[in-house]
Amino acid sequence: TRGCRFCSVKTSRRPDALDPEEPLRTADAVNSWGLDYVVVTSVDRDDVDDHGSSHISETVRQLKLKTPHLLVEVLTPDFMDDGAAIDTVLSARPEIFNHNLETIRRLTPEVRSVATYDRSLSVLRKVKERELAIFTKSGIMLGLGETEEELHEALCDLREAGVNLLTLGQYLQPSKKHLPVVEFIHPDTFADHKQTAEAMGFTYVASGPLVRSSYHADDFVPEDYRTQS
Repeated sequence: TRGCRFCSVKTSRRPDALDPEEPLRTADAVNSWGLDYVVVTSVDRDDVDDHGSSHISETVRQLKLKTPHLLVEVLTPDFMDDGAAIDTVLSARPEIFNHNLETIRRLTPEVRSVATYDRSLSVLRKVKERELAIFTKSGIMLGLGETEEELHEALCDLREAGVNLLTLGQYLQPSKKHLPVVEFIHPDTFADHKQTAEAMGFTYVASGPLVRSSYHADDFVPEDYRTQS
């Protein structure tokens, strides 16, 4: 239901109704694939009263019922910062709660639709306040015109919100209708950003031109870091 200028997912103000069978079908599929780790993500559903949170929650529950050893990461919309929606997702006990900041403060109105910089930080902060032991995660796209100082501010804001895991990747333009790439960041710069973020206290950082929100997500095993959260 949102038309972010970096995203090529089709937008509709009146999308199809949620499919109540989707959580079970998803769980069956993941079980048949023999996975140990899965990332459950969602488009924005501002047309639904709970913003789709119960649908995500039920999907996580079905995944864990079908595959008890499965580690589940949710990559969620902002739910308009609705605490009840956040609680609904957390009630399913995902191991990692991911919500992307996407870009720095100044560029957010141009890059994102409806979402705000402070609302995204608030979502991540609420998750940590409710479930201190859960690992929170967020990602930022680089190359949209941000400065080093602005990126550092965003990283500080994420740490202040208690975020543990970070992904930094290169923005690529999906089509001519989308935001242009302002800069292609050198791999060495991404490596420098990784060192900076780790020094700031992020538990795990993936930083590189090809990194995306779910990039090698299973490289991070929560139990290996549980005492550091």
